[in-house]
Amino acid sequence: MIKLVIDCFGGDHSPGANIGGALAALRDLPDLSLVLTGDEGIIKAELEGKSYDASRVEILHAPEVVGCDEVPTIAIRQKKDSSLMRAIELIRADESVHGIVTIGSTGALVAAATLRAGRIPGVKRPAFCPLLPTMAGGIVGVCDSGANVDVSPEMLCQFAVMGSLYLECAYGIKRPRAALLNIGVEAEKGDELRKTAYPKLAALRDVNFVGNMESRDLLSGNYDLVVTDGFAGNVLIKSTEGACLEMLKKLKKDIYSRTINKIGALLMKRMFDEEKRFMDYRNYGGSVLLGCKKIVVKGHGSSNEAAFAKCIEQAYRMQAADLIEKTREGIAAIAETEE
Repeated sequence: MIKLVIDCFGGDHSPGANIGGALAALRDLPDLSLVLTGDEGIIKAELEGKSYDASRVEILHAPEVVGCDEVPTIAIRQKKDSSLMRAIELIRADESVHGIVTIGSTGALVAAATLRAGRIPGVKRPAFCPLLPTMAGGIVGVCDSGANVDVSPEMLCQFAVMGSLYLECAYGIKRPRAALLNIGVEAEKGDELRKTAYPKLAALRDVNFVGNMESRDLLSGNYDLVVTDGFAGNVLIKSTEGACLEMLKKLKKDIYSRTINKIGALLMKRMFDEEKRFMDYRNYGGSVLLGCKKIVVKGHGSSNEAAFAKCIEQAYRMQAADLIEKTREGIAAIAETEE
């Protein structure tokens, strides 16, 4: 049985989206059990009248909520009875609980997961690795996407190992093609960090390093994993998402500008619906925090039930593939090589 703790608060549509997604995941995954953290009275009210296997659901009372506008380090110290902190303490203390899924404060999650749940031995810094769809119909991960603004070449090597293992274990991508985000594809391009990291990445025997990648090729389908620092990774993802959204707005504006365009759009409705699903972040789960001792999945704050269920499925697949132990082995192998 795979056991996960669910933070039921902290998102735009909490607790309804969290609990609804949790029940959907229970229906789809028969060997899954959940611990729901949050105000017990509110959780029970949400569960009332719904059909689910009560033997696979526990409730851990946590009356406080960590807001996204709060200073993370202060919040995790002062709000120990929050749904997020009670969930973190549970995965720290209970070996039978394999991970956490939340759509709450990103900063508080990173701080709490790192300081309280702990890192895998040898991991210098945990890193976020969200997924985006590609033009080839696959996915591409970006590691790191915001957890670490300043990194070292050694950290980039660890990101490459952790991200590659994640994509292979959870999504069945054999020998993921890993690239280093840079301003050009030539090996000598970039700042000192990337120039130093390039040969180190190329020397990793368990990483299929394919060289540098320019940002314009993120969604090309030619890469499975992009390795970068958290600052550049965050800018890369948000710029890509923003450009895609603005293009959709422009397309919609043009369609409604003329009657002939509206008629054409009606005939192409099925295609537009497919494109909309393709670009919907809710279909790709959350951003996983790689390098922690337990599975950590952070969903988008505006997630609905379907998106939250996808995040739970993501955590389930990671645990089913024994990702933590394989990451432990992968990080240890880097250390042995360096010695």
